[in-house]
Amino acid sequence: MKKDMPDLNRFRLKSFLDSLRELPNAADEIDVRAEPVRLADVAAILHDNPKAVLFEQAGAAGHALIGNALASRTRMAHAFGVSPRELLPEILKRLRGRPEIVEIEREHAPVQEVVAMGDDVDLTRLPINLQHGLDGGPYISAAVDFAHDQASGWTNIGLRRLMVRGRRETGIDLVAPSDLRVILLASLAEKKHLPLSIVVGSHPIDYFAATMRLPVDELGLMAQLRGAPLPVVKCLTNDLRVPADAEWVIEGYLDAAGYTEPEGPYGEFLGYYGGVKINPVFRVTAITRRKDAVFQTLTIGGSAMSSTDTAQLCALRTEVLAWRALESAVRDVRGIYAPPAAGGVYNLRVALQQRVPGEARNAIAAVFASVANVKNVFVVDPDIDIFSDEQIEWALGTRFQPERDLVVQGGFRTLPLDPSLDDDATTGSKAGFDLTWTFGASSRMEATTPVPPRYEGRRFESVRDALADGPKFFEDLMAAVDSGDGGDVVRALEDLRSEGTLTRDTERGRYALRGPAGE
Repeated sequence: MKKDMPDLNRFRLKSFLDSLRELPNAADEIDVRAEPVRLADVAAILHDNPKAVLFEQAGAAGHALIGNALASRTRMAHAFGVSPRELLPEILKRLRGRPEIVEIEREHAPVQEVVAMGDDVDLTRLPINLQHGLDGGPYISAAVDFAHDQASGWTNIGLRRLMVRGRRETGIDLVAPSDLRVILLASLAEKKHLPLSIVVGSHPIDYFAATMRLPVDELGLMAQLRGAPLPVVKCLTNDLRVPADAEWVIEGYLDAAGYTEPEGPYGEFLGYYGGVKINPVFRVTAITRRKDAVFQTLTIGGSAMSSTDTAQLCALRTEVLAWRALESAVRDVRGIYAPPAAGGVYNLRVALQQRVPGEARNAIAAVFASVANVKNVFVVDPDIDIFSDEQIEWALGTRFQPERDLVVQGGFRTLPLDPSLDDDATTGSKAGFDLTWTFGASSRMEATTPVPPRYEGRRFESVRDALADGPKFFEDLMAAVDSGDGGDVVRALEDLRSEGTLTRDTERGRYALRGPAGE
């Protein structure tokens, strides 16, 4: 690891929030509330709110708390330093970079400026709020977990929820298939506690890294996505290494007793409740933070899913995973987009330039088989804006024949949280919507989209001279004689028609002069 000291504020969460406050449209992106706020009131303020909200004095202890920081593609793109439409290409570019990790000494690590251990550890003094009405308790929803995988030797990073059960323990959801579940089961087989450290409050890029599931050391993945050296520091009560520039770290371990305690219910990322589950217990051994630390909560669920942190994170992950699958299936993908309104998981739009017949179907099949767990795939031609709901609806209504263009298949791996599944279902079905023109049909007049006239082309002395040059649309003839209203062109065409020298192209509607034989 490099020993050069990186900038320990460049990728801290507070620096990102400060940058939002400096934007020309800052009022549209972040709402700063200086007055004290009860934790009981936080959820209602964040619910369906398109803005990030910074509470400078949250709860009885008056800690700073941020919610909705990641809950827009614009803010996620800002974190990567690009526009929203450039976000996916920028992520793919960074994933090709070489990771750099710098381990620093504890005395230089901002995240360990304030330390609580032993009896001083008390989760109930942190700004952790009840997020949904039927939740089993207050949840730490912005918990980025770090664990060591003995099998690979790598650091595994994930994003999970923690239900506060007491001053020094929480539940943790580890029922669904995940790398951390595999690591825990191996530890339980040896009847050992599994060391685990939780970062709360980190740069948006770090949270996106935590959603990815790639077969790599995920500290390196975090460094790749930052596009800069990642400073890490060893924890105080275990040997795990975490970002030294984070806001808060909660150290501890997953109890060797395993799956013993009820956890939940909880409002899930698809917009519905997940029920009570039997899950492991996370026991806290230390809490460290910056002196001016900002705690973080991620919004999950609600009637406006696109205004939640988790939907935006899931959408980006879906796009990256689907893009990788498409790279080996078709040749000319112009763009993909996972609408966050569906949680960022189940629906995917693909813009594709077909080179040969059947490529739209290949794209659908590739996404079906990807690890992204997409359920509905919409493939469109490049002229359709995949970010526009209006254009997608237009393509669905005008380019799609259900009997011909709908692909439905079953028996696929699925996410068990999908509320549309039958209670005993272990697999699910997928649908592909081929919204592209039948191959080769896009050149037809009936497939051409009307746009305002541009009046481009060569100039001529008369309409007759212009038509002698070749067939022309009415727009071309107006441009040819620099007509201001088209009336002079109509009169000239009338004269040519009276002479018997004017004809029309019945396929495209262009005007032309008859040949010498008068055909």
